[in-house]
Amino acid sequence: MKSLLKNAREQKGYKTREVAQLLGIDQALISKFESGGRKPTREQILKLSQLLEIDYETLMIAWLKAKILHEIEDEEFALKALLLVEQEIQNNKKIIESSVLSTIQIILDEIEILKQQIKSLNHFDLRRISKALELEFIYESNRLTGNSLNFEETKSVINEGLTITGKTMHEHLEAVNLQEAIAYIKDLNQKKVSISEKEFLVMHNLYMRGINPENSGKYKNDPLVIREMNLFFNWFETNKNSLHPIILASESYLKIINLNPFETGNLQIANLLMNWILLQNGYIFATIQENRDNYLSLLEECQNKNDKSFFINYILQIEKANLLRAIELVSK
Repeated sequence: MKSLLKNAREQKGYKTREVAQLLGIDQALISKFESGGRKPTREQILKLSQLLEIDYETLMIAWLKAKILHEIEDEEFALKALLLVEQEIQNNKKIIESSVLSTIQIILDEIEILKQQIKSLNHFDLRRISKALELEFIYESNRLTGNSLNFEETKSVINEGLTITGKTMHEHLEAVNLQEAIAYIKDLNQKKVSISEKEFLVMHNLYMRGINPENSGKYKNDPLVIREMNLFFNWFETNKNSLHPIILASESYLKIINLNPFETGNLQIANLLMNWILLQNGYIFATIQENRDNYLSLLEECQNKNDKSFFINYILQIEKANLLRAIELVSK
């Protein structure tokens, strides 16, 4: 773990005192973390992971390994004890997963019934639902990242091409570009083009056009990021036909947020990818409507508890609520 921390800090060009200032941790402690003299707390691991852009799971595993070694490394029966611990953890995990899957399955069944109701609607109603949910998605997604356009202003920019006085060009571009990225995804889905790394980068390029052109459609200049993204798309290909689409979409979202592969636009791209998967499989937009602080707390809780089911359930509830609203919209 000490090497992970030191290498990541040096790669980012930070001095130990800069890391200490940014995280509110004593500089002497940062040095001891890197020398192995002290172990960070779980909260400090999360902060270090985010600042130094180290994969959270990788850092947590290294932290737990060091913690276990510190406790039992010199014990005579350490290996036998570890074998028993592994068996017990596996048994407990099966019980927990069974309970979680049971809860998830109930919501999935409810969603499938609502999805079939949506599919039975006529073309006019489906188009009406699509336009309303797309506009809401654009507004809420941009609001989550600090865009100050309100809903009506976003609607005017998208539907009428208006320029809103007092709003920056950057904010206008975020709305327009997000609409173009959605149109691109819908076109790919209509042509039955599979989700791939190439299309993923095109999507980022569309969203960042005119906002950050020098980095649009490009990962960070970091071999580790490129390797991790290759692993992500390998994971996606392996799981796309075995995981339920909503679970696949939710886990993909979390993975992109954790990997943070772009200089800017990571949250929007994770959001677009999640909904790309949903739309491709006949679902509707799962639009996150939390305020930014609640949203960050939600992600932090997932990381702290190392429990992705918490976020999966959250997205399931959003999808179910949106399906109900969509049905209500056309029944008026």
